[in-house]
Amino acid sequence: MSEKKLVTDSGIEIRRLYTESDLIPISGTQSKPELPGKFPYTRGVQADMYRGKLWTMRQYAGFSTAEESNKRYHYLLSQGVMGLSVAFDLPTQIGYDSDHALSEGEVGKVGVAIDSLEDMELLFKGITLEQVSTSMTINATGFILLAFYVALAKKQGADLKKITGTIQNDILKEYAARGTYIYPPKPSMRIITDIFEWCSKELPKWNTISISGYHIREAGSTAVQEIAFTLSNGKAYVQAALAKGMDINVFGKRLSFFFNAHNNLFEEVAKFRAARRMWANIMKDLGATDEKALMLRFHTQTGGATLTAQQPLNNICRVTVQTLAAVLGGTQSLHTNGYDEALSLPTEEAARIALRTQQIIAFESGAPDTVDPLAGSYFVESLTNEVEQKAWELVEKIDVMGGSVSAIEAGFMQDEIAKSAYAYQRDIENGEKIIVGVNKFTIDKEAPIPGFKIDDNIRIIQTEKLNRLKAKRDKQKAESCLQEISLAAKDGRNLMPLVIEAVEHHCTLGEIADILRKLFGEYK
Repeated sequence: MSEKKLVTDSGIEIRRLYTESDLIPISGTQSKPELPGKFPYTRGVQADMYRGKLWTMRQYAGFSTAEESNKRYHYLLSQGVMGLSVAFDLPTQIGYDSDHALSEGEVGKVGVAIDSLEDMELLFKGITLEQVSTSMTINATGFILLAFYVALAKKQGADLKKITGTIQNDILKEYAARGTYIYPPKPSMRIITDIFEWCSKELPKWNTISISGYHIREAGSTAVQEIAFTLSNGKAYVQAALAKGMDINVFGKRLSFFFNAHNNLFEEVAKFRAARRMWANIMKDLGATDEKALMLRFHTQTGGATLTAQQPLNNICRVTVQTLAAVLGGTQSLHTNGYDEALSLPTEEAARIALRTQQIIAFESGAPDTVDPLAGSYFVESLTNEVEQKAWELVEKIDVMGGSVSAIEAGFMQDEIAKSAYAYQRDIENGEKIIVGVNKFTIDKEAPIPGFKIDDNIRIIQTEKLNRLKAKRDKQKAESCLQEISLAAKDGRNLMPLVIEAVEHHCTLGEIADILRKLFGEYK
């Protein structure tokens, strides 16, 4: 009887045995042994990796009002979190204030509602921005949220040169996979390069973009597609900044990436290693010479789409495997999902267990004790090469189309992701792919898991806050600031200083987004 063929989630065949003869370097990779902290960084961006400093343990949180989310942030900081990661509600993500008709039913549901600088002050009450690194998962309105954060830092008397954190600010993957866009691709790219330019001078330690493969994977891509599409998007952002006359060795140091960690342990490790090597070569080809501009630094989140509503406690084990993949793959920062997130936002208990998972791997497993512990494994090295080779094939296809923007406009990325998602779901339904507790090892009756509930009155609370804010602000000054943003959008001036001034005079997120909606239009 012939042996069953085994493949990774990307369709790469897994051989029964790997030997030295399988370690054939692909074109463009080094044949001599690679070292961590040295080009092309396959083995990690730091020479000593976690022996010098552990990855940043972030927990993604945000729900309801700024006051409620602030309580969760203080709790997480007390439990050992090293950096905050903010989730925003849907209206905030697509540029509507909480009192807008289209916000009904969504305020505070999948993240925190932030309409104004006052909300941002409440969100970080009792937290000194100079002392904490903050990541914000926000894209279309990323420039406005960054303006709120900068305005708050200034109010706290912070030195902007010391402020650290990341803004996701990756609009291309929104068109390809997630859907929270406002403006068409070209004006969106202009806003992003404005952020690059302004931060390079005023906020030098801030990561100006987190180029995200996470949502591409959540939409159903394979591991290979995740890195190919993400690195192609990264290339498009770099080319847009170069076209604006910016120095790749300056803005290139502040680019970061955001990847997903799935269940296939070895493929995920290979994916992270291959992505570093590919990005180093992409940046070198685009003219970068500074070591830090060649390094792919990334945040990881465990796979939300892998969490099951059936037997949710099994998700603790899944998240542990995914955490290990991220650590063995050399992540710089990590968020672990709560076991109950297929049912609701995480409860405090689930968030604590998720954080403890990282802490147990950090302090008890021995995984961080040596750099790139899986290096030299015939299987992992061979898989790293195969993942890279397949990813390059996709990158080259996108290049032929004219780059990411053209590939997205032609629907190429969307179609490829949809095909992979369909194939994966088909394999689950026909039993080819086993998901424990879903299509095998099921149980008849499950004990209910207490979910996290959001108060439906949040929109009323936020609307009252907005009414009070608008009643007390200098209306004429606010209108003048909005008009200035409109003029700058037309004449090509950098938008960031004007948006910061507008939020300082209590213009709201929705008002700023709307001014540009009138000018740029909306992407359909």
